[in-house]
Amino acid sequence: MTFLNLLRRASALLMMLSVTSFAAVKVVDRVAVIVDDDIIMQSELQDRIATVKSSIQEQGARMPPENVLLEQIRNSMIVESLQLQMGERAGVRISDANLNDAISNIARQNGMNLQQFRQALESDGVSYIDTRENIRREMILKRVQQGNVNHRVQITDQEVDNFLESEEGQTMTAPDYHVGHLMLSIDSGDTEEIAAAEKEAQKLVQELRAGRDFASLKGQKIDQYVLSGGDLGWRKPDELPSIFSAAVPNLEIGEVADPIINDGSIHIIKLLERRGGGSSKVDQTHARHILIKPSEITTDEQARAKLDKLYQRIVDKKEDFAKLAKKYSEDSGSALDGGDLTWTAPGDLVPEFQKAMDETPIGAVSKPFKSTYGWHIVEVLERRNEDVSDKMLRNQASNFIYKRKFDEELEAWLQKIRDEAYVDIKK
Repeated sequence: MTFLNLLRRASALLMMLSVTSFAAVKVVDRVAVIVDDDIIMQSELQDRIATVKSSIQEQGARMPPENVLLEQIRNSMIVESLQLQMGERAGVRISDANLNDAISNIARQNGMNLQQFRQALESDGVSYIDTRENIRREMILKRVQQGNVNHRVQITDQEVDNFLESEEGQTMTAPDYHVGHLMLSIDSGDTEEIAAAEKEAQKLVQELRAGRDFASLKGQKIDQYVLSGGDLGWRKPDELPSIFSAAVPNLEIGEVADPIINDGSIHIIKLLERRGGGSSKVDQTHARHILIKPSEITTDEQARAKLDKLYQRIVDKKEDFAKLAKKYSEDSGSALDGGDLTWTAPGDLVPEFQKAMDETPIGAVSKPFKSTYGWHIVEVLERRNEDVSDKMLRNQASNFIYKRKFDEELEAWLQKIRDEAYVDIKK
């Protein structure tokens, strides 16, 4: 048993008894469950139950029976405890720096900085310190789960192929469309009135294509017609209204379709955004580099001077870049290949390297520049605009299959460690 758990048990025993001046005994807290080398206190269990109940009420969901809720929450805490004990034995630690990064990401996702996030929590009566520790615990759990489950998940190319050919795969990988919609209603079936309304719609489409603001037109009167409709939000192809389904996939982003006439109404649609599907082209660069790193025995100035000499040998003496990279580059990942980085896309490399590479013409060698890794020179060999849509589609499918398999393996693994653990539920 670790010192931390010994201390926790000792503290729990002290909390269990409060002796008055008359030697009367009052129970303050008690052990609810013993889980291997850990304990769950009754107060912890009750706090978790209260939190879950509050969440259920906020969501307006149906509250399960008390005994069912107790069993589910207690079992969840047991499995949590087992994983945290495994993490402690394996030396899993979340540094304050990593924790701060995680909390900052959560704050950004909510449109806040770290200080604003803390103030928002405290204004809702939520402890920032408790929130930090809860996030730290969740990060430890995630690392333990990944360490024990990742190796159980294997995905083959055939599985990806089969998924992409399935109805589920085609639906999941279909593009999403963000569509704006305006409608002119026609009260009568009079042919002349329909023709007049269509003329107004055609005129309006031309104005929209010329730059008139689409969103601001909802509720406005065009001639005798009041425009209704608005933002349809993000839709999969099979979620689009049937009268739009043929037109939307053929639109470019920002394009307004010709008016669509249907049962006493005329519709005008605009494709605001698209995500997924279609052709995805990326600018790629094929380059090679030489890296010299400062170290305990090589100062920053010495590293720069060494690279300056290599640069001059390449530029002035026309020595072979690849041979010098094999001999001198301190990037172990590329040195054996003559410094070859193969094809890279924006975002693959650190910003300083990307900037220097982008500014170097094809066939040229950059002057020495510094990144977080050290001093570099880079030679640009080729550039291309590559269609990576198929690769992106397969990655999307692979990620979906991985998540499903991971969840299945995780559930099986959690049940296994629960079955093998020593658990004593106190009554």
